[in-house]
Amino acid sequence: MNMRRIDIDDDGVDIGFDHRLLYAGEPYTGEAEEHLAGHLVSRVTYADGFRDGPYRECYKGGTLSAEGDMRRGFVSGEFNRWHPNGVLAQRMINSEDGRTPIAAYEWDEGGRPTRAWKNTSPQG
Repeated sequence: MNMRRIDIDDDGVDIGFDHRLLYAGEPYTGEAEEHLAGHLVSRVTYADGFRDGPYRECYKGGTLSAEGDMRRGFVSGEFNRWHPNGVLAQRMINSEDGRTPIAAYEWDEGGRPTRAWKNTSPQG
């Protein structure tokens, strides 16, 4: 199955009052890409206008800057961010529906831990 794909800078793209991605006035389902100076810098999957599915961002030079999954606009499961030098900067872990944070970890550009947090009451 081929997924519908648009460029985020297309004239038909807008963000609705409820923060949903609209294309030609309708909530968008498919992938949206963004390019900068000829380089792909993001590819995000949407369902009914919400970020829903694979999420991937890169720095202008192509180095990965963020990757994970989204569900209805929330981080689902594990989501990672990297520093421009390629060192892991942040790991967030949420419930599959994205509504409950489970843990978060951060590192500086040298890979040294700077923050660690775990939810001690994951039921809310």
